[in-house]
Order: sequence, then C-alpha cells, then structure tokens
Amino acid sequence: MSVSNTTDFTNPSTFILLGIPGLETAHVWLSIPFCTMYIIAILGNITILFIVKRERSLHEPMYYFLCMLAITDVVLSTSTLPKTLSIFWFNSRGINFNACLTQMFFIHCFLAVESGIFVAMAFDRYVAICNPLRHSTILTSHVVASIGLAVLLRGCILLLPHPFLARQLPYCRTNVIPLLYCEFIAVVKLSCGDIRISSYYGLFVSLLKNCLDLFFITMSYTQILRAIFRLPTKDARLKTFGTCTSHLCVILVFYIPALFSALAQRFGQNIPFHFHILFANMCLLVPPTLNPIIYGVKTKPIRDRMLWLFTHKRT
Repeated sequence: MSVSNTTDFTNPSTFILLGIPGLETAHVWLSIPFCTMYIIAILGNITILFIVKRERSLHEPMYYFLCMLAITDVVLSTSTLPKTLSIFWFNSRGINFNACLTQMFFIHCFLAVESGIFVAMAFDRYVAICNPLRHSTILTSHVVASIGLAVLLRGCILLLPHPFLARQLPYCRTNVIPLLYCEFIAVVKLSCGDIRISSYYGLFVSLLKNCLDLFFITMSYTQILRAIFRLPTKDARLKTFGTCTSHLCVILVFYIPALFSALAQRFGQNIPFHFHILFANMCLLVPPTLNPIIYGVKTKPIRDRMLWLFTHKRT
C-alpha cells in the first residue's frame, strides 16, 4: 500500500500508521523488546489475577484494586501492541478508519481508568494507615465494586467524545499518522477543518484527569506520611511505609514517563522524531510490564504465593 501525503478525500476509509520514520530497517529488531515486554505484561498480570482469585487471604480491597489494575494493563497493552507488531513484522500499516477511532478510545479511556485506579489505591492506603480500625467497614466489597465502576464510567464518559469529535472532522490533506497507533491529537491534526474544539477538549480532559488525580494522590500520601511520622518507633515507621512502597513505585512508573513525554513533545525540538515515537510507545507498554513485577517483588503475600506456586510445580 502506497503512502501518499497529498490524497484528496473526505473521511478516509483507511489511515496509514507510518511506524518509526528513519528506523524502518530496524523494525524487526525493535519488535524483539516490544514483543518480549508484551508477553511479560500479559503473563504477569494474568498471574496476579490468578493468585488473588485462588488465595482467599488476598480477598481484600488492596488486592481487588490490584486486580482492576491488572485487567486495565492487559486491555491497554493489547490495544496497541498487536497492531504495532504487525507493522514491525509484516509492514501492515493500514488501519480501518473505524478501527482507528476504536483504538483511540480504548487507549485514552484505559489510561484514564488506570489513573483513577491509582487514586482509589491511594485512598485505600490512606484508610488502612490513618483509620485502620474502620478500614473493613469503610471499604466493603460493595464500596470497592462501586469505586471500580465509577472509575470505569469516568474514563468512558470523559473519553467517549474523542472518536465522535475525530469522526465529524473533514480529512482532505493526508491519511498518514506518523505514529505506531492512533492517538487523538495526531489524528485530528490531519484534518483540514477547524480543530479548536477537539484540541481544547483534549487539553481539558488531560488536565482534569492528570492534575486532579495527582492532587488526590498527593493529598492521600501527605496524610499517610504524617501518620507514619507520628508512629513511636523507627521499625514501626519502616514497616508501615513498606506497605506503600509498591504502590508508590507503580505511580512513579506511570506518571514520570508520561510527564517526560509531554514535556519532550512541547520543548524537545532538538530530540529526534523517532525518539518521541519510541518513548510514547514505551509510556503505554512499560507500566503494564513493570506493574506485576513491582507488586510481585514488593508485596510479600503475592511474592510468597508466587514462590509457592513455582516450587510446588517443581516438586
């Protein structure tokens, strides 16, 4: 399929995902780390789900939220990696217009869902440390399920306008997207119409989601740290803080690369374009890959259960 930058059309039936310009000859080699990380993400998150389901002692709010995070990571990575690998392996760059809009929705929606789950997990840690005697009465199974549903609905409601805004725009310049996946702003920038509403709404959603979620997470951990520093002994402080380390590591893995990517896109004019594309994909793939590893290493009940499973199979 030829790639044209001057095609005359309105609402194309197909977009072309350009891949990584300048690194076409390295696509097969790049597919190795991408495929490896995808396999780790799928197997790792499925393992987390299996362990929590099988181990009744893990049927607690913290691990329910962890299962929500695992499901979100599976959906998020699967939204992008199969198409990315088809580009690397088979040079299959074409993507149906409706499929592109669907991919766009799932990527942005589940990024919002993941951010919301981090807020829920921070609230769980706040209640567990600052109000331990009321933890089981505040975060009942019904409340946890309601929080999960609210986080999912928030993501769907906020991001559902994206594909509709992109669909109504006229496309008469090009159908080539210089990325490995359909990203909202990258798609609407191809339009020859007025994209101000789409741009403003995209910026509003990004600020609302990231700034508001980071605010609540910061407030939760401010109260958690205050409670920890009031504990009488150093051992008690370290033990209590240790229950939060996995969550903090996962938050850093999610937000720091995303922040760096946003800053690089706006102020990194001297950074090669292929680096922007690679890093944008890493922001979608690295968190789903590292989250189960971090929780497997940092969370003792999950680590012990995983070790038991492996040793039990060997015996």
